[in-house]
Amino acid sequence: MFTAQKVALSFPVPQGRAVLRYPALHASHAGIWIANADGARPIGRGEAIRIAADTPVIMLNAPLVGQRLGYPDLSGLDLLELYAFLRPAQFAVPTPKGIARVTGLDVPTEDAEVAPFLLRAAEAMLALTDDDWLEREGAWTAAQSLFRLRWPWAPVVAERLKKPAVNERWLFSSLPEWEEHAPRPAPRTVTIEPGDAEARLVDLTGHGAEERPGQRAYAGAATAAFAPRAMRDTPNLVLAEAGTGIGKTLGYLAPASLWAEKAGGAVWISTYTKTLQRQLGQETARLYPDAAIRKAKVVTRKGRENYLCLLNLEDALQGGFAGRAAILAHLVARWAAYSADGDMVGGDLPGWLPTLFRRNGSTALTDRRGECVYAGCPHYRKCFIERAARASSDADIVIANHALVMVNAARGRELATRPTRYVFDEGHHIFDAADSMFATALTGAETIELRRWILGPESSGRGRRRGLAARLSDLASYDEQGARAISDAVTAAGALASDGWLQRLGEGAPFGPIETLLAAVRGLTYARAEQPGDAGYGLETELAEPDATLIEAAAPAAAALDALVRPLVTLGRRLEAVLAEAPDWMDAPARARVEGAIASIGWRAETVASWLSLLARVGGPVDGDFVDWLAVDRIEGREFDIGLHRHWLDPTRPFAEIVLKPAHGALVTSATLTGGGDWEVAEARSGAPHLLRPAARFEAKSPFDYTRQAEVLIVTDVKRGDIGALANAYAQLIVASRGGTLGLFTAIRRLRGVHGRIADRLAREGLPLHAQHVDPIDTGTLVDIFRDDPGASLLGTDALRDGVDVPGESLRLVVMEGVPWAKPSVLHAARRLAGGGSAYDDRLVRARLAQAFGRLIRRADDSGVFVMLSAAMPSRLLSAFPPGVPIARVTLEEAVARVASRLSSRASVGHKSREPA
Repeated sequence: MFTAQKVALSFPVPQGRAVLRYPALHASHAGIWIANADGARPIGRGEAIRIAADTPVIMLNAPLVGQRLGYPDLSGLDLLELYAFLRPAQFAVPTPKGIARVTGLDVPTEDAEVAPFLLRAAEAMLALTDDDWLEREGAWTAAQSLFRLRWPWAPVVAERLKKPAVNERWLFSSLPEWEEHAPRPAPRTVTIEPGDAEARLVDLTGHGAEERPGQRAYAGAATAAFAPRAMRDTPNLVLAEAGTGIGKTLGYLAPASLWAEKAGGAVWISTYTKTLQRQLGQETARLYPDAAIRKAKVVTRKGRENYLCLLNLEDALQGGFAGRAAILAHLVARWAAYSADGDMVGGDLPGWLPTLFRRNGSTALTDRRGECVYAGCPHYRKCFIERAARASSDADIVIANHALVMVNAARGRELATRPTRYVFDEGHHIFDAADSMFATALTGAETIELRRWILGPESSGRGRRRGLAARLSDLASYDEQGARAISDAVTAAGALASDGWLQRLGEGAPFGPIETLLAAVRGLTYARAEQPGDAGYGLETELAEPDATLIEAAAPAAAALDALVRPLVTLGRRLEAVLAEAPDWMDAPARARVEGAIASIGWRAETVASWLSLLARVGGPVDGDFVDWLAVDRIEGREFDIGLHRHWLDPTRPFAEIVLKPAHGALVTSATLTGGGDWEVAEARSGAPHLLRPAARFEAKSPFDYTRQAEVLIVTDVKRGDIGALANAYAQLIVASRGGTLGLFTAIRRLRGVHGRIADRLAREGLPLHAQHVDPIDTGTLVDIFRDDPGASLLGTDALRDGVDVPGESLRLVVMEGVPWAKPSVLHAARRLAGGGSAYDDRLVRARLAQAFGRLIRRADDSGVFVMLSAAMPSRLLSAFPPGVPIARVTLEEAVARVASRLSSRASVGHKSREPA
């Protein structure tokens, strides 16, 4: 993907061209403006809606403008859609400043200047069509298709694009094919000699770089994870806590790259957030400066559901999608022709593009339902997913995530290329990732998804979805036992929940044994968990002392699931037999398709088996290894799922068994690995106690001078639960810091309440405010917008407390609305009881505070303030903050004064570089 600086040079600025005949509309919290060839003027909301309804208008981010106008159905000529068409696979921050950067125009400094700027920006973008440009190939053909779909920009674009002399290639014929290679030999047994990793680190940082003793020591300690393994099922496990600023990424890349070169194997670096995955990809440029070499040596891997499915895209382009979803499909096709890896979630597809279509259709373009037919797909040889899998088998460094690592290990995927060395960055999240991966949920949503996977479409709906029988029809004609197993599975799947199940449960008329079970779960959950005056959010209750109705419903449900799991197991065995017999038609592509079917069927058979195990608990003995409960999931009173849930009390047990024990070495690292506790806590949350050999420990303190660079203020006079007082505090603090504020909330309801009260007020101060769960923008893009404007502020919840890296002027104040206590739940109560009661709660809170504070100081020249709006903040939790950081309990008035005093010089920088709100 091109950098913003390179893109900025690629848009010719029009000289003396007439502006578009369409007006431009800009709406912010500060007001609304309309502009045309005659100039700009402020207008009211009603007039803006009338104009937008009657006339196509140019806008920037139509869903956001529509939200600010209170007119969600707003449509028009969105500059972001035009940019996605002209510059596919290139990112632009979706703000006036971001668009100015990529078009080479001056940044508008006042809201009143934005609407005329949008007209100039549209002309600058369209001027690109006057000459050849990098992404011209395919543009004319795409424009014709978009014209037929009535894309608002199509008439403007089509009249400016010349028909090519030679017909443009169809996307699916232009994509490159991956090639099959001989299997990679097993890694050699090698030892990294003392000092070698440190020497490699010097090469990576540069020989003239400042000496960093902590980073050097860290690289030496990490080397132990790459030593030869001495005992079976006993990896060399290293736990390394490296404070912010140590430079742990290059610290572990040094020994990892050395081992990969010497051993001829791959090191899998696993992260928890897509943000860190992206940063790691950038850091590897130090290892391999040559882009071609880096592409071969470093591969980013994600789950299948992240990648564009070419078969789904083809179906969408050929009529499977309609309306706005069809337009999105054609813009995605433009992107696919230029994408580096086909990653739709966190890759080079701009995160804001699907949100422009209100998520309409984007998920249907990925393989989220496990329906891949592998070699049976006409695009198999060009598949982005298969290309990534094969590239990773030959790479030295594979940048993955915790979920994918656990899925591959648990489901036996890619056994021939299973890694022997891991680095788990963001290691403090291993517990959470394992908790999600190894959980069981027997719910209506899960069962209906399995039903659809087996039966295929049961209505006249459009799409290419096919059932199990259709996908394996050739096997059914070849193998009689396999055909019978497919037929039995199809019959048994009829007992699962079907379309309309929620409505039937609400009416007291469930159909079939599974829906009857869910109805019993619903009734018991409401009876035991509903409280007077609840806010309509989810309900849950322990699976303890079940009533007669639930016990009676469990037996028929178990029988139905048993009737389903048996043919699935049989079918998997028959497919394995077909592979072993290798009939005449079994060429390499067919073998790959059968292997894929075996893996998919095995996963679902294991899922049904776990459901049966959970049902055995109803009316049966308690298993101390698990926590079981009943739940009705709701949003503002609307039910969306119902079922039984099971989690491991300690999910690091299966993690250690399935992931760590087969490995030869693993480094688990984080800036807050022991956050909230000591090394015993770090070991317990990484799976170390379940291994025979104890883990090695290493700790490097942050080099930052927190005494000078930061302070913590605990505000004592903001009343808990008073949204008005909370909003006033946020507003005053943000004004005092002149933006650059990250506001963290423990509840979405309070976040929305505060945002609604202060957004207009801050806009009048020239301070943009963005908010997760409010703005129709994905979280990654919100962070990009926040990072790009030192005068902006961002409100968010847990996703912004960890894994967000915003160094420099853009983040100088972190404000938390309260102590981040864990949400009461059945699962939390069980772990709290096993983990020491209130001490367990304190550890979780200290860890969250440490992660939140870690957002503030990212570089040696950063400085900032951390504010906690809670008089009830216990002193025992203050150890979460770095030693030496000044901590004071103050009134809001004093906090505002201290924020203004400390951040005054930095605030002026942010204010000068701000953009319209």
